Amino acid sequence: MRIGLLILTCLSWTLAHAADTYPNRPIRYILPVAPSGGSDITARTLAPKLIEALGQQVIIDNRPGAGGVVGMSIAARTTPDGYTIVQGTIGPVAVDASLHSKMPYDTSRDFTPIARLVSALNILVVHPSMPVRTVKDLINYAKENPNKLNFGSSGLGHADHLAGEIFKSMTGVQMQHIAYKGGAPAMTELLGGNIELIFSTVSTAVSFIQSGRIRAIAVTSEKRVSLYPDIPTVAESGLPGFVVDNWYSILGPRGMPKSIVNRLHKEFNRALAQPDVGKRLESFGIFPFPLPTPEAFGDYIKSETAKYARVVKEAGIRAD
Repeated sequence: MRIGLLILTCLSWTLAHAADTYPNRPIRYILPVAPSGGSDITARTLAPKLIEALGQQVIIDNRPGAGGVVGMSIAARTTPDGYTIVQGTIGPVAVDASLHSKMPYDTSRDFTPIARLVSALNILVVHPSMPVRTVKDLINYAKENPNKLNFGSSGLGHADHLAGEIFKSMTGVQMQHIAYKGGAPAMTELLGGNIELIFSTVSTAVSFIQSGRIRAIAVTSEKRVSLYPDIPTVAESGLPGFVVDNWYSILGPRGMPKSIVNRLHKEFNRALAQPDVGKRLESFGIFPFPLPTPEAFGDYIKSETAKYARVVKEAGIRAD
């Protein structure tokens, strides 16, 4: 027991000393996805701003696998000195624990919340052969053709999948879910007419919307967005309360010094407030959405975890 107490005392002293000189070496920024898509765009837009503010290199380390769980697991096992952070998304941070009987980490136990970054807009898109132009049209068509519609997603438990399940629950329509290994393969299937709809990220759908190869019906955000001011929200289209927010965030391993957490939170929020950052992100349908404190972000994780636990239970979704 004395040896364990001594180790903890030494670790606490080491971390406290490290906080006084932070940062004095490069920071590892784990990205639990492949180098493409909205999450990667967000990280590579913010990293140069952090380098300017912190005076150290910020090294993007893509560690894809298991829908983000691999990269999150690596981050959870690192020393909590602020030199390893991870960009978590809604799935591995707030949803996966409800999908799996066993997880390699517990978000509330093994991570330190640092900052919520952005909301990556999801948009309901359909194949142009579909005789629907509004949410109401889609509901009516789905009810007239039960279980004949297939909606695709980037993976089980991802935001686009959950949006579809919430849509089914709120409307009573019957649709089949087909999970793909990413948003791009799902979009390829939609373009080919093999599925009828997706609650896609804008970064995946935008070029195909512009070319007319798919039709945009509604956005899943709380309010209309500047990128598509003429496209209504799902909520205002007859489903009040329908909001699915595909958010990205920054976390570190459990036990990070509060001063380092606050410093990183401040610099991420400062970067998100810069006009050039906002302009670039918004062109991909990604909108800065910071919270005022790390504690507020921690509370947000808890509320999102509870919300999607209910969705997963009601839909009977299991990954194992």
